[in-house]
Amino acid sequence: MLRTKGCQALTGFTGIVRTVRVRAVVAVLPLVVLGACASGTSSVETSATTSTAASSSGPVTDANGSTVPSSEAATLGPEVPAATVVAAAVPADQLPTATGAFGEKPTLTFPADPPPSLQRQILTEGTGPEVAAGDWLVTNYLGQVWNGTVFDNSYDRNATSAFQIGVGKVVPGWDVGLTGVKVGSRVLLSLPPADGYGSTGQASAGITGTDTLVFVIDVVQAIGPNQGGQTDATPQPAPANAPEVTGDLGVKPTLTIPAGLAEPTAASTTVLATGTGPAVTDGSVLAQYVAVSWDGQPIGATWPDASADPTTQVGAGPQQIQIAAGSPFEGLVGVPVGSRVLVQLPAAAASATSGGQATPAIAAVLDIVAQTG
Repeated sequence: MLRTKGCQALTGFTGIVRTVRVRAVVAVLPLVVLGACASGTSSVETSATTSTAASSSGPVTDANGSTVPSSEAATLGPEVPAATVVAAAVPADQLPTATGAFGEKPTLTFPADPPPSLQRQILTEGTGPEVAAGDWLVTNYLGQVWNGTVFDNSYDRNATSAFQIGVGKVVPGWDVGLTGVKVGSRVLLSLPPADGYGSTGQASAGITGTDTLVFVIDVVQAIGPNQGGQTDATPQPAPANAPEVTGDLGVKPTLTIPAGLAEPTAASTTVLATGTGPAVTDGSVLAQYVAVSWDGQPIGATWPDASADPTTQVGAGPQQIQIAAGSPFEGLVGVPVGSRVLVQLPAAAASATSGGQATPAIAAVLDIVAQTG
């Protein structure tokens, strides 16, 4: 799968456990203790270089110096700003046609020349809620260069992919074109270079800086920043000699380390409330969490608050967590989606990867919102 954002800095619990577990670093990156890089990296995720080149939206001026909305400006060239709204629709015969129904891999047929603006065509409209900026979308999709190569698709992988929309984590055309779409819809997006990868393109995918890209996207699910686990999950007996967790299900819990509680000597996962969703498998999940170090210091929380910054992981809603054998979260395998769990991790000894400092044990409460990969 083409990686264009990548894990430039390990984000989340897994990242800190693997590499940095230094309290000074945690203070700078308070949520770098949960969630790994997205397990399903994708061509629609943007790199730091690409987002600078391709998503620098801003006013466009005409010859008289008057501001013109970027969606109305000619956007076929790679150097113009990305669109901030979908352009007025061109005639249908100027857009590709797509075979297949929702959930089926499409085949695209192209007219000769691409339109010079960001275009959205709803092929079939769903009946679910409208996608809002900041939502995580669970999707199937296919991406193809105009009249050229299919460079990415999730259908052949037989697995959906999850992306956060409207906050600069994907190519600009997705941020703009998928906001407001109803869940259950099949959408065709036509992205001029400025709304895709800009003048740099993506050489590894065969995308040049002048290519128009077309995506067919099935919007399977939208998960809002405040969504937690199931409010009707079945509570389980509180574990003995463990951190205390209070608060209603489905909302932000309170996590407390009792005075004198012995630190864990091995990683453990305890189900606090059992959901009714499918059992988690290896891959990735979307989860809300609260985490503290064993000395009672807050490490981070995904649950939004008034100061949440949607462009970062700090209080910006659920984050993706990698699950694999040997990871801190391998204990989540088999736990039903919708559950609330307590994860305890032992202290880490001083090492080169931790800056030569030992770090305390960690406790975290996770609400498993969805399996995303």
